[in-house]
Amino acid sequence: MPRPAKFLKLFLLCALAVLPACAMPRPHLRGNPREQIMELERQWRQAQLTGDVQGMEKLLSDNFIGITVAGKVVTKVQQLDRMRQRQLVITRFEASDMKVKVIGGGKVAVVNALAQVEGQSDARKVDGSFRYTRIYQRLPSGTWKITNFEATRVSKNDVPGDLPKP
Repeated sequence: MPRPAKFLKLFLLCALAVLPACAMPRPHLRGNPREQIMELERQWRQAQLTGDVQGMEKLLSDNFIGITVAGKVVTKVQQLDRMRQRQLVITRFEASDMKVKVIGGGKVAVVNALAQVEGQSDARKVDGSFRYTRIYQRLPSGTWKITNFEATRVSKNDVPGDLPKP
């Protein structure tokens, strides 16, 4: 076999080996980063209300840290276990006064909102108004993942709109 034919065979073999990785679809959201985060907030709400552990697993980063309404710190594994074991059950979640800030050259998004929540967390009734902060990180693949979450109960005197508009 002449030398150019060997090179062509080797080139084609390498191209075929790499082709499946290039052809794999990437999870991609449409719109600008703010619209993408709003869609992920919708997906998070749906996963929370339906107890969709697999959906939630896709949203949370592997290094996720959350702070529950009771002040308990949880990892991704612990958060998913809480959902699986029905230690966290949300039956109503209505968000308002939502603000999304995209920072760090579009690599980080911070969501602040007011939520009316009903449900149960660690055998305690959870009903009321909560302010929450959720932080998303954009991975090199373009996928957004939730890295941090914290919720704080607010009194009726602080509802709604006690934060300045951006």
